[in-house]
Amino acid sequence: MRVLGFMTGTSLDAVDMAVLETDGEAIQAFGPAGERKLGEPVRDLVVEATLQALKWERGAPPPEIFAETARAVAEEHLAAAEDFLAAHGLTWAELDLIGMHGQTVLHERPDNGAIGRSVQLGDAQWLADRTGVPVAWDFRSADVAAGGEGAPLAPVYHLARARASGLEPPLAVLNLGGVANITFWSGGEAISAFDTGPGNGMIDLLVQDRGAGRFDDKGRYASVGKPQEAVLRALLAHPYFEAPAPKSLDRYDFSLEPLAKCELEDAAATLVAFTAEAVRLGLELVGETPREVIVTGGGRHNPEIMKALAARLPCPVTTAEDHGWRGDSIEAEASAYLAARILRGLPISFPKTTGVAEPMTGGRIARPSSEGASDA
Repeated sequence: MRVLGFMTGTSLDAVDMAVLETDGEAIQAFGPAGERKLGEPVRDLVVEATLQALKWERGAPPPEIFAETARAVAEEHLAAAEDFLAAHGLTWAELDLIGMHGQTVLHERPDNGAIGRSVQLGDAQWLADRTGVPVAWDFRSADVAAGGEGAPLAPVYHLARARASGLEPPLAVLNLGGVANITFWSGGEAISAFDTGPGNGMIDLLVQDRGAGRFDDKGRYASVGKPQEAVLRALLAHPYFEAPAPKSLDRYDFSLEPLAKCELEDAAATLVAFTAEAVRLGLELVGETPREVIVTGGGRHNPEIMKALAARLPCPVTTAEDHGWRGDSIEAEASAYLAARILRGLPISFPKTTGVAEPMTGGRIARPSSEGASDA
């Protein structure tokens, strides 16, 4: 089937889009991919929804802003896709399915017996009605309700992508988004995954907090700074790094407070070192050295992060593009792939990726109103 996948990351940069032809197992063909930058009004709305989500007490009704944001996110997806499809000579009628991950505004891992919470906003029913195409959505709730971490979900796609490229295990795929997560393929169907620590999210927050822009473009601040070892040790003392895998993070789980007395450049360099060292510790946790680590996601555009990874990891570090992958589109492709699996009732999370007891299906399907809506 032909599936359009959407992804909007916590960096609030753009709506990423990719088309796959897939049955949720093999990948038959890669269609076009692209992005459209988020408009400032939507970005501001998501930021406010995120701030309210962080204050949202368990058992209380969801903040009213969630519904407004969900519609705005869906409208942004529709506008982005209409331009994208037209540019590539496609129509909605030529699509069998849409995968919409939605905009994450909250992610809390399970804690002391309490299940986690993970909230992705996007009005899937509205999108299905406007496009006439079924929309797979709500990827994480079933996993979280079953006691899982709810993240990461892309590992099963990383496996399919590696196989489509003829790569061999042992292999690791590192996604550097707001949070960094790693997928380790040891052979056969065996994959394990977890969030290693911050990706570029903390650096973004640092630069924004200091009024120096939205992100450290090409690592220009970090490149002239010096990692502060005492601050780095304090960051690495966070209990998350002692926790067993699988495990997951929210981009707000680490505080910028330890960096308060650092100059911007030194603080950025310290956070680059933090990201890389957390990945190194993650590979130690896996207990096996991969042939290589393939880096995807926006963080690979920061040359300082890539240098730090190459210096600290015990194996070659390559980029998605080194293997002919579309590094900025992997998560949108994963959304399309997972949508196909949701439609077919195939597992999307696994004991060694999210910590659920057994492989689990998940997600829901919003069908155009003439067909009614249903759960997958």
